[in-house]
Amino acid sequence: MIGDKILVIAVTGCVSGVAHTYMAAEAIREICRKQGWRVQVETQGALGIENPLTPEVIETADVVVLAADVDLADLDRFAGRRIIRTDVRTPLRMPDRIARAVARVAHLQNGYVMDL
Repeated sequence: MIGDKILVIAVTGCVSGVAHTYMAAEAIREICRKQGWRVQVETQGALGIENPLTPEVIETADVVVLAADVDLADLDRFAGRRIIRTDVRTPLRMPDRIARAVARVAHLQNGYVMDL
């Protein structure tokens, strides 16, 4: 966290790997923009992995949001991080729920996992 600027990183993925993957990514970006948080989003869809999160970004992230309806690749790289797991619909339909969860989890101990 830089000052009070939370860094949220996210990975999104849906069954078809198209629409909801990218819609969830954009919803998470918008949630973070409204809160004044920094954000980087990796998508795992029909085109493969786009905007891959670097080890340096993962290390400095305050919260990891995994918004997916499928198994995501390389989840072991988030071991020990603060994680929020949800489906791709929650960022779209309940953005306030995501924002509240991030605000809460960002200040908890590393290794904390919240399922929404």
